[in-house]
Amino acid sequence: MKVGVFSAILSSLPLKDALAHVAGLKCDTVELGTGAYPGNAHCKPDELLANEGKLKEFQAAIAESGLTISSLSCHGNPLHPNSDIANEHHAVFQATVRLAAKLGVEVVTTFSGCPGDAAGAKYPNWVTCPWPPDFLEILDYQWNEVAIPYWKEQTKFAADHGIKKIALEAHPGFLVYNPETMLRLRHATSGVLGANFDPSHFFWQGIDPIKAVRKLGADGAIHHVHAKDTELYKINADYDGYLDTKPYSDEANRVWIFRTVGYGHGEDFWRDFVSTLRIVGYDGTLSMEHEDSLMSPNEGLRKGVEFLRGVVLRDAKGAVTWA
Repeated sequence: MKVGVFSAILSSLPLKDALAHVAGLKCDTVELGTGAYPGNAHCKPDELLANEGKLKEFQAAIAESGLTISSLSCHGNPLHPNSDIANEHHAVFQATVRLAAKLGVEVVTTFSGCPGDAAGAKYPNWVTCPWPPDFLEILDYQWNEVAIPYWKEQTKFAADHGIKKIALEAHPGFLVYNPETMLRLRHATSGVLGANFDPSHFFWQGIDPIKAVRKLGADGAIHHVHAKDTELYKINADYDGYLDTKPYSDEANRVWIFRTVGYGHGEDFWRDFVSTLRIVGYDGTLSMEHEDSLMSPNEGLRKGVEFLRGVVLRDAKGAVTWA
């Protein structure tokens, strides 16, 4: 199993400097944003597809760093009811697929998206309960008229370009937010769709990530993994539960916040997580995504990668070595 970094946290650095930083952490891989929510500071698909010289320079920079690309990330909402946003994110997705094919990258990561409540809506509508009954009508529209037709077309597009792994990150706010919804969309469309498994979104929903790995892994549905942690503040949650819309910067009053790996859950969890991934047949990258508001990019990446490398090496060999 390999350890990598999602380079979005290093977007202020030029590509070669970002790659050097990741390589200096003794990582094996890098995940690069190509647009939509992660931005495209290090990888601009339209530019690279249109200019063979720039594509070769990009490939040379990756090769010289000693890293490989675990995934191209175009996390966005191609189902957004605002057609300008939907069209932009759709175009980024298709360009990312084309670029992944040229680069020989096996995985493209994104979100399932979330439509509005009906045609003509202005904003996405994430339904979280079945009553009043109009919520079920919204879900029927979102799944059967928007999401399933869209992803049937896009998985065919990906497969036609030789990309067999579109990894959807199960994220609250989108139609796919847990293993059940991930498998629902996969089974309704194509096995090309699988999970970009990020345990940080599961902790505060009350989902056991280890059991979720087994459920998705039994279906062959884990295509990529994000390594990110979440700390739960029970002292706040006991009053209000774990649904929380306060800004991430309001750490003292939130009921949960994202943490770098090892700062929300300890080594026992992460060793079990890595071992269970291996049990279900996943031997790809653990791509560290740093969104810890209590640590700087440098501190969070360094501490997180060191922790993660130790877990991976200990799990594989029985002792930590820093070869």
